[in-house]
Amino acid sequence: MDLAHALAALPADPRVVVTGNHATPWHTLGLVDEALDSYRLWALNGQPGLPDRDGVVLETSFVGPGQRRSGRLSYLPSRLSMVPKLFGTALPPDLVVLHTSRPRDGQVSLGVEVNVLPAAIEAARRRGGLVVAQVNDQMPWTYGDALLDLDLVDVLVEADAPLPSAPASVIDEHSARIGALVAERVSDGSTLQAGIGAVPDATLHGLTSRSGLRVWTEMFSDSVLALEKVGALDRTVPIAASFLFGSPELLAWADDNERILMRRTEVTNSPARIARNQRMVSVNTALQVDLFGQANASRISARIHSGFGGQTDFFVGAMHSEGGQAFIAMRSWHPKADCSTIVPLVDEPVTSFQMTAVVTEQGVAELYGRDQREQARQLIEHAAHPSVREELREEAVALGLM
Repeated sequence: MDLAHALAALPADPRVVVTGNHATPWHTLGLVDEALDSYRLWALNGQPGLPDRDGVVLETSFVGPGQRRSGRLSYLPSRLSMVPKLFGTALPPDLVVLHTSRPRDGQVSLGVEVNVLPAAIEAARRRGGLVVAQVNDQMPWTYGDALLDLDLVDVLVEADAPLPSAPASVIDEHSARIGALVAERVSDGSTLQAGIGAVPDATLHGLTSRSGLRVWTEMFSDSVLALEKVGALDRTVPIAASFLFGSPELLAWADDNERILMRRTEVTNSPARIARNQRMVSVNTALQVDLFGQANASRISARIHSGFGGQTDFFVGAMHSEGGQAFIAMRSWHPKADCSTIVPLVDEPVTSFQMTAVVTEQGVAELYGRDQREQARQLIEHAAHPSVREELREEAVALGLM
């Protein structure tokens, strides 16, 4: 079956699920966009360059920079662990467009991006939908749920191209301070979840003297490779992740590396499975935290900026892990918005709450196990920028917290 004939057989206004994040199959997506007058394009963390024209609805449960300001955005709030269920119910796919390795022994590998794709493929096959794979010699071969039988793919499209790589993370003074404060709380033998960015990188780089560390995460970048190089990771336990993004060196390390076990989102982000990990440490960030310990990591001025992602999944899982901890790690002052990130009361929908502590460059505000007055005091005295502490105290009085 060739691509043109396959696309012509799709129903009117089909739902197209495409590999997102930093593994989008741009060549094949362009061919799909040329062939279809109207369709719904579901992509996780869609990057700049997604088709954004009349006839295209941009669907997602985690908004990326290629979707964020579009008037055609259709945001579907969902914890990432629940998205696979959506494909089987409210959001059935008609077409799934993958970005894969070259076939080997009757299989292809989804490479750097597994995530929600296995669920999308299964949902599409159940309803007679179409699965198309863009084959790329430069896609790393990874294992676990990344492996896909060729029998499940209807059309292969040849398109070799380098994968995007992350710029080297610059760890500024504030990020280094925050990372060091979090790293002090991490003991040997802990299990780590941290995303990409200066603060997570600083946290993981601060753990190079530890031993027996494990990784169970939604995604990882070069900071995990740095831990591997110095022998800080337990090499008897696979690195479990759903997608990865980093340098060419990271991609080369991931290629054909059985130490890395790529898992579908229902596995990596299951709070129950996360909780089974020993001393689970979850490090995430937020746009705001209020004096009630509620975090907004999703919206700015009521406009959706990102989404729940995996933050709620990992916070719940980490807090139920024996010896587990869940941290919000962020700067006390937002440099672009020029405002405090510790606020009296968030005026946006809450993304998460009930974390272990909030860590800024000012210090560590201990929240779990404290009453609401003590939580507010901790946030004001140990996490907030000194220039807003008196104002926050006055607001705390008005809120009945002091």
